[in-house]
Formats: sequence, C-alpha cells, structure tokens
Amino acid sequence: MHYHFIAIGGSAMHNLAIALHLKGEKVTGSDDEIFSPSKERLSKYGILPMQTGWNTENVTSSIDTIILGMHARVDNPELLKAKELNIPIFSYPEFIYEQTKNQIRVVIGGSHGKTSITSMILHVLSKQNIDHNYMVGAQLEGFECMVKLSNDVEIAIIEGDEYLSSPIDRRPKFHLYRPNIAVISGIAWDHINVFPSFENYVDQFNIFANKIDQNGYLIYCQEDKELMKMVQSNSYNCKLIPYNTLPHEIQNNITYLTPNNQFKYPIEIFGNHNLQNLKAAQIVCEKLGVNPEKFYLSIADFKGASKRMELVIKNQNFSFYKDFAHSPSKLKATTLALKKQFPKRTLIACMELHTFSSLNLDFLKLYKNTMSAADTAYVYFNKDTIRHKRLDDLSKNDVYNAFDSSNLKVFTSSKDLEKELYSKKWLNSNLLMMSSGNFDGLDFKELGKKLLK
Repeated sequence: MHYHFIAIGGSAMHNLAIALHLKGEKVTGSDDEIFSPSKERLSKYGILPMQTGWNTENVTSSIDTIILGMHARVDNPELLKAKELNIPIFSYPEFIYEQTKNQIRVVIGGSHGKTSITSMILHVLSKQNIDHNYMVGAQLEGFECMVKLSNDVEIAIIEGDEYLSSPIDRRPKFHLYRPNIAVISGIAWDHINVFPSFENYVDQFNIFANKIDQNGYLIYCQEDKELMKMVQSNSYNCKLIPYNTLPHEIQNNITYLTPNNQFKYPIEIFGNHNLQNLKAAQIVCEKLGVNPEKFYLSIADFKGASKRMELVIKNQNFSFYKDFAHSPSKLKATTLALKKQFPKRTLIACMELHTFSSLNLDFLKLYKNTMSAADTAYVYFNKDTIRHKRLDDLSKNDVYNAFDSSNLKVFTSSKDLEKELYSKKWLNSNLLMMSSGNFDGLDFKELGKKLLK
C-alpha cells in the first residue's frame, strides 16, 4: 500500500508514518514546516520530504490512501488534488480505528493525565510480555516509535485526545475510536478556541462515553467533581468503574504505594494526580489479565512520560523538574505534588502562558491561586506569541490580577527570567518549569548544569 501524509511533521503524524514504514508499507509525505525531533526521526527512516511545502505533483493516482493532519488547511493544494482523484482520505484517528477495529481498544481520555495513564499501561504490558498495538502522544523511554500497528495482536492502547481530527473532520479525535475499555481521568475546560463554552467541552466527553461498547467499561476518576457530575447526570450502556487515589505514604522524599496492609511498593513517580493515574492504569491492566501484584512490581521503575514531571538534573540538595502542565488544574496539581514530595525544600515554580486558552483574558482568571503551593512563583509570556496567535493583548497587571498570589513575579523576557533563576541560591531547593512550549528556546539541561554550579 502507498500512504501519503499531508502534514507529516506532526507528533502523532510522523510516528504513524514511521509505524507504517516499519510495517513494510510505502510512505511519502509533505509539510510546510518540520521541526525537531520529527525531522531527524523521519530522516532516519528515509521518509523525510525532499523539500518543504505543498506540491500537487506529490499526489498521483498511484496513492492508495491519504492521511490528513490537523496542521493542513482546508484549501491545501495536495488535499484538493486528492479529492479530484477520488483518493480515500483519512484523519489519523480515523485511520487508527480502521487498523484496530477488530481488536480490544482501550482508549484513555481526560483533560489531564491521559498521556501518563497510557504510558503506564504500555510500560506494564511490555514488562509482562503482553503484545499490543498502541498510539501515545509523548516519547517514552524504551520505545523507538510511539505508534505500533500490527495485524496479529488482540489489544490496542490509544491515547484519546479531545482536539479536532482534521481540517475537514471537526469531530474530536476520541469520538472516532469506539472503545471497549475507556478511561476518563478528569474534565477541566481547555481548547477554548475550539470549544467556546465549558458546557460544550463537557459534552464532548459525554459523547465519548456514549460510544463505549455496551459490553465494555468506563473507568472514571471519582475525585473529579465535573466528571462525577457528568456521570451522575447521564446513563451509559457500559459498566461503570470509579477509582480514587492509590493509598500511599511518603518517606525521605520517596513515595511508597500501600494498596494493602501487607506490602509497600516504592515508585519513582509521585503526586496525587500520578497516583490517580496509576489506579486507572492498574484497573485497565487487570481487565487485560495482569493481577494487581504484578502491576505494582512492574510499575516500580516507571519514570514517567516525556515532560510529565520529568527530572532534568539533581544532586543531594537540589532537583530540577520540567512538566507539560499549562492548564489551571494541571498547574495546581503539579506544583502541589512537588511540594508534598519535598516538604522541607524551597520550591520555585515557573510557568509559561503559551496556549490559546492560557493567553485569553477571560480564561486567565481560572489560574487564581494555582501556584500557591510554591514558595516563589514565576509566570512568563511572550508578547510576540500573543500577536502570532492573533489574540488580544495582555499586560503584566492582567496576569498579576488573574493569579492573585503574593508569591508571584511576572516576566515578558525569557532572558530576564533566566537571569532571575541564576541569581537565586539553590541549596535545599527545587525548580519546576511548566509549559507546553519551551520558554522561547530556554535550554533546560544547560540551565540545570549552571544552577548546580
């Protein structure tokens, strides 16, 4: 089969392209911009486009299937040519469903935690030698490619993103997977450029839950108020399994799971959200044949997904973590988790306002007191990013008023933020950097090395 990817450079798209290439299929693609690490990974497998940009000559009748990425526009010339030639066009979630429709599909949804839960399940299944297909949105240690599509396995583990499927398919991605087993980790309004009201956003999760197989399971976090409201206000054909934070204790900055009174299981990750995620993953794995004890032993060396409370550098008196947290609920949970894990250390937490939602003045009000667990909190945003996204201007005072926290300092220059961090004394302290961006190119590894000195 010949698959052509329009917008091949995306995180999920380039992984899917590599997966099909490894499966022995012919893969071509195009994009108007391809960044690291997608560029290097596509090049490694010989499927990096020779030139950037769109070219109708890339699309011929010899192509069997077009896979269309969200980055492309509805008037993309290659897309229009494919339509003229009547070539079948799929969004990547649509394509993944077609590839896994005869398998047990486990779909992990939620405003937060879905990458972590998916990663935990993959980690345990791999350690238990249970073969499976998968699609996950972050790079994981020990995995060369974040998509696997094999015809001879019975299980598919899929991270279910609620964002739109493609420029010509405005359905949320997770509506297309029709799970046998589904997880919803929580609901906190996000993507306000697509879902204009909180009610509209919640409704997407309700639609997702209604698409679960009637003989399947909805595993949901009982500690999430909005999710509980949704579940209690609706009736679903599938079986419902609520879950809570796993019992645990913290000793000498190490978290131990205590699911029963007999054993304590040390783990490398920490924080209540992670322990909720772990419980969701444990229930899924049990449904797939892994008993609880094997799960807890297998998860002991799980270090987390990329940029999810990821350790950058540490010594005996200092630890530096980076995290993808950017929404209010994620920000609050991540900051609190690090403070609880290291209660005797000073915590300096930094976050970047980078997404459409976080840079919206009305949405910004939801950040009130979200970094109050930190001893010192820094918020950074770039005025150029606001202009690029064509949003209304924000001032430093807007940010101060929204966060409403006495421990806060606001920066609009990443260089000034960097100088501020270098000026601090880091003995018996921790640093937490949170963003879906990169603080405008701040090199975290280099920063960590200098702070250790």
